[in-house]
Amino acid sequence: MLVAAVLLSLLVVCFSAPPPCEPGQRSLGRCTETAEERPQCTEMVLGYCQDVPYNKVMFPNIVGHQSRLETEISAEYLLLSVLHGLLNGECSPDLRLLGCSILAPRCQDSTLLKPCRSSCEMVRKSCAHAFEAIQMAWPYFLDCDRFFVGDEEGCYDPLSALRARQDVTFSSLSDGGHATILQFTYHSNAQMFNILKKTAAKCPHISQTYSIGRSVEGKDLLVIEFSDNPGQHELLEPEIKLIGNMHGNEVLGRQLLIYLAQYLCSEYLLGNERIQTLINNTRIHLLPSMNPDGYELAASEVADSQDPENTNQEGHIYNGWTSGRANAQNIDLNRNFPDLTSIYYNRRRFRHFRSDHIPIPDSYWVNKVAPETYAVMKWIRTIPFVISASLHGGELVISYPFDFSRHPEEEKMFSPTPDEQIFKQLARTYADAHTTMSNNDTDRCGATFASKGGIINGALWYSFAGGMSDFNYLHSNCLELTVELGCDKFPAEEELYPEWRRNKEALLSFMESVHRGIKGVVKDRNGNGIKGAIISVKGIRHDITTAEDGDYWRLLNPGIHIVSATAKGYSKVMKRIRLPRNMQKVGQVDFVLEKVPVEPNLDYFNIPELDNYERFDPYNQFEQYSQRELGENGEERTEKPWCVVRARSVYTGTVLDLVLAAVLTRASRARHSAVFLRPVTQEPPCELKFRGYQLLREAEKVAGASPQMPC
Repeated sequence: MLVAAVLLSLLVVCFSAPPPCEPGQRSLGRCTETAEERPQCTEMVLGYCQDVPYNKVMFPNIVGHQSRLETEISAEYLLLSVLHGLLNGECSPDLRLLGCSILAPRCQDSTLLKPCRSSCEMVRKSCAHAFEAIQMAWPYFLDCDRFFVGDEEGCYDPLSALRARQDVTFSSLSDGGHATILQFTYHSNAQMFNILKKTAAKCPHISQTYSIGRSVEGKDLLVIEFSDNPGQHELLEPEIKLIGNMHGNEVLGRQLLIYLAQYLCSEYLLGNERIQTLINNTRIHLLPSMNPDGYELAASEVADSQDPENTNQEGHIYNGWTSGRANAQNIDLNRNFPDLTSIYYNRRRFRHFRSDHIPIPDSYWVNKVAPETYAVMKWIRTIPFVISASLHGGELVISYPFDFSRHPEEEKMFSPTPDEQIFKQLARTYADAHTTMSNNDTDRCGATFASKGGIINGALWYSFAGGMSDFNYLHSNCLELTVELGCDKFPAEEELYPEWRRNKEALLSFMESVHRGIKGVVKDRNGNGIKGAIISVKGIRHDITTAEDGDYWRLLNPGIHIVSATAKGYSKVMKRIRLPRNMQKVGQVDFVLEKVPVEPNLDYFNIPELDNYERFDPYNQFEQYSQRELGENGEERTEKPWCVVRARSVYTGTVLDLVLAAVLTRASRARHSAVFLRPVTQEPPCELKFRGYQLLREAEKVAGASPQMPC
């Protein structure tokens, strides 16, 4: 009987003992713990999280790490430590503090406190572009819905102390939060994207960002637009564009456009009447960097030149004038546009030859066309730009078309366009508003422009074919200047603020100059706008055409002009107009055309192959740049898996590869059944692909996936 009682008591003890707590169950609250096993608050000892606004943490943490040691060797902690470098400094320290709130959660009164979901969502929204830039999705251990909680559950804000410090910094501002403090430092591509998108978010009623394409290495050619109706072309509202960083090592224009975007947003909100009038009556497009790949190369060259261990400073100074000028294909973008100027010179003697909207010859597409060039050409063809400026560096002067000499063997020959006087007036507008460009006593960079007032015909300076300004003029309605901002292509950071001061008024005056001359609408008898109607000015052998709704803009200097409008199948109407010198705004001249029978065109020079303006990229050479990435079910993928990395990083087998491979393993277990890898550059050699295959094979074993042998 005694033996039976002992056995019974042992059975009771065995069956009543709590089951062992499996890893990962504790954080979900599924373990029954004794007092000795219950987690306690401990001191913060993680080196990467020392500046969090608390000093007591608890393990197991929110993702299930049982101890500090397990956290320090985890893939999540390793990724958190390299995100700063991967994102080029973007989202710091916000992202790090957010990660620490999960990996080293706050402990108060022996209770683990979870961070607020609202804090996570705010950081994720502001950092989305930075992850997109490196083709990595949001880290799984920062899943806002899974690991963060709502205010009603008693959460805390891990960014509260950081915001408090920022509030103290900006407490001296008394503008209601509308002012923007410009940071006169250089910005990486990721930082530039962040600033442009934050600016658009700050002024959503007057601005938006959009991409016109991608560079060779997959970076967005990001544009920020300002208008009282962003995203829409408004009737009779002129459109202008400003382009920077066409040559990657000429960086001042890039910075000026970043500052200009912030300035326009801030001043509009502050009630600056001049800026409000400009934006309410103009659609402004800013492309700070046309060559982001070249900029990265040029910036790295400058960083190397500042290395105290570098003993060849002269070599770096020389390379600063060349490194990064071209794109990643080693193409000079300002020599890569179709040479329409030669066609103009060859055909200008024919009576009925049009010197405007010259089609792109099919032979152009046989050559190597950069994706950046393709994107800008398509942009020019899509939007009815009136004026434009391309910001460069290396001299202090404004040059205007033609850039290609009318005599091919003459390197310096005055080669005017039919709009010579209009171009000179536009150039004078910028140069005279610049604080030093038009001054005769200004130090120049080797050329002698002082006697010319800081402006010059491009071909008279030096001749080249395939330039962007000539293309704008001969293929569209747009008049574009080339603005050389100074001698130093990559000036020191302390020069950025003085350069902004020198150029701010010039940029504003140039944009305002679009409201000069005449504008109007060409309609039929029923009041419908006529697209593609031709507007001609007697004495200027260069016509413009009407936009989609029949509206047009024609820059003219003061004086008396005979203006006519015509369209295929319609009558021709002529008007005599007078523009006084003291005219403060653009004049409106509308036309109403009558329908007439269409007569056959017997002009012997009307060759369809030469005059088909709508023929663009006939061989579909760039279809790959316009394709959207599709998901498994055929829908457009808006976010790439967080384990996607740049192909060249995986193929080279660096230390970073090993870190990411470890992260891939946990990510695959947590979210995906396989690891996604998509190259974004050209096809790598077989041996490099095999190295990437070896790295990923180990990571994917745990995920249950089997990568295919690449070669």
